[in-house]
Amino acid sequence: MAEEKVNVNEQQEEVQNNSVEEQQPKAEEKQVKPKDENVLKVVGDIVEEETYDESEYEELKNVYEKSFKSVKEGEIVKGKIVQITNKEVVVDIGFKAEGIIPIEEFNEPEKLEVGQEVDVFLDSIETQEGILSLSKKKADFYLVWDQLKKDYEEGNVIDGYVAKRIKGGMVVKIYGVEAFLPGSQIDIKQVTNFNEWVGQTIPVKIIKINKARRNIVVSRRAVLEESREKKRQELLKTLEKGMVVEGVVKNITDFGVFIDLGGVDGLLHITDMSWGRINHPTELIKKDERIKVKIIDYDKNKQRVSLGLKQLEPHPWEKVEEKYRIGTKVKGKVVNITDYGAFVELEKGIEGLIHISEMSWTQHVKHPSEVLKIGDEVEAVVLSVNKDEQKISLGLKQATPDPWEVAVEKYPVGTKLKGVIKNLTNFGVFIEMEDGVEGLVHISDISWSKRIRHPNEILKKGQEVEVVVLGIDKENRRISLGMKQVHEDPWKVHIDKYKPDVETIGKIRKVLEKGLVVDLDYDFEGFVPVSQIYIGPIKRTNDFFKEGMEIPLKVMEVNKDERRIVLSFREYFNARPRKDFDDFMAAHKDNHDTKSN
Repeated sequence: MAEEKVNVNEQQEEVQNNSVEEQQPKAEEKQVKPKDENVLKVVGDIVEEETYDESEYEELKNVYEKSFKSVKEGEIVKGKIVQITNKEVVVDIGFKAEGIIPIEEFNEPEKLEVGQEVDVFLDSIETQEGILSLSKKKADFYLVWDQLKKDYEEGNVIDGYVAKRIKGGMVVKIYGVEAFLPGSQIDIKQVTNFNEWVGQTIPVKIIKINKARRNIVVSRRAVLEESREKKRQELLKTLEKGMVVEGVVKNITDFGVFIDLGGVDGLLHITDMSWGRINHPTELIKKDERIKVKIIDYDKNKQRVSLGLKQLEPHPWEKVEEKYRIGTKVKGKVVNITDYGAFVELEKGIEGLIHISEMSWTQHVKHPSEVLKIGDEVEAVVLSVNKDEQKISLGLKQATPDPWEVAVEKYPVGTKLKGVIKNLTNFGVFIEMEDGVEGLVHISDISWSKRIRHPNEILKKGQEVEVVVLGIDKENRRISLGMKQVHEDPWKVHIDKYKPDVETIGKIRKVLEKGLVVDLDYDFEGFVPVSQIYIGPIKRTNDFFKEGMEIPLKVMEVNKDERRIVLSFREYFNARPRKDFDDFMAAHKDNHDTKSN
């Protein structure tokens, strides 16, 4: 066996001079001595112990020592593999004892063979078990130390094989030596799947090294950043405003997108993505997507690059006046609604406004959302175009015939018709005469005889009623209607039916503290004062009377000028036997809790 040795102690002194973090103490030299001065002699089958004098012992000792290598702890020596097991490799370095090395310390254990020469590191001459302490890992490390040190100091890029994943990163082999690659140093961007790197050969740089601890830390990210910076500097020299470049979407925010142009990041603001309206950049762009953009601004001092996507296409307003002529019908999509109108997208980058006043010929639109909603496809008419201010006015109602032009001829004054109550207000009732045409019945034109404070006292929404056209205001688009005018004025035709002392039946419409309001035949209204109610157990109006109840009455007074009829409940029964009153009270016993006297 060759006598080749590597003195690691000298390398360790060199590391100490280079201020390595920790130094391994220089190993002490040990000379092997026999355990005792007795020699065994074999006589036949019997082993006998012979004793030699001092001169004979010294001579024998010299012969014994010359038969072994002269080795020192802390050296790299060559050895021969004498045995291989599943877990260990037995190595003979030509010493009186053999060494055992764990098989995982070998880079390619499947290729090991008995008799193969290997370099090993001698940790100690003899352990407590009486064997040599050897290390293959240390030998590999010290053999390539000079190269590792050179690569570290010069910042060389070397190839590393990703052997396995461990906590916090990966184990990478360089020159057959294990090094640690932290997870943060694998790539510029965050790595989510560590396992996909196992088995790959990657370029790395040594960023930390410690000989005493045999600790090596490498980085792939440093290699990428160095390459990125070179490309960045080269790119910055060539960038110019107006250039069309290609990049990868790096990050997406609410206000825009950051694009990697190859070492230089540029901002594509949301307003420069499309001539049309978008709510978020993700509507057009995805992360890691490769896209072409135009440099619309470049600040060399601050190294800021502003990008544009929509600038790759012609401005849509260039020929807008030719494409959207006044009076033409257009189709579009409602993209926004405000208090004053709705914006309609006619094409990307061109929107028109439908003002609230241009939404309906007849409907009283309080808010555009009553007529339109976002996403609606609509047809409108171009009312005006302002290219300089990039404004187009649209009309929704103009896309349909004006119902008022027809209504003026269709409903002359005096026309009777039926309509549906659409709305009740304190001043009157809106009646839908037909789709898109409404008229107003003023509260004073609801009834000839009833005193109405609010239309909802006798009418309700959705109710069908008969009306007559009283007037048409074409300029202001108003139609006046009347309900009472459908019939003749009862005070002129039927008032003779109600004279003093005439007995009749009234239906209670209102119960008041001061009396009862009742409906009579021929649409007359009568009033029963509280003084004309007191009789028997009845002391207050709400003691007995309820709305909708029919009661017998006697006419006390008729005033044609004031259109008033006064009646009496009490006088009706005062002119009759007591039994008539008791029978009436008995028939309505559920209406009161008291008994007649």
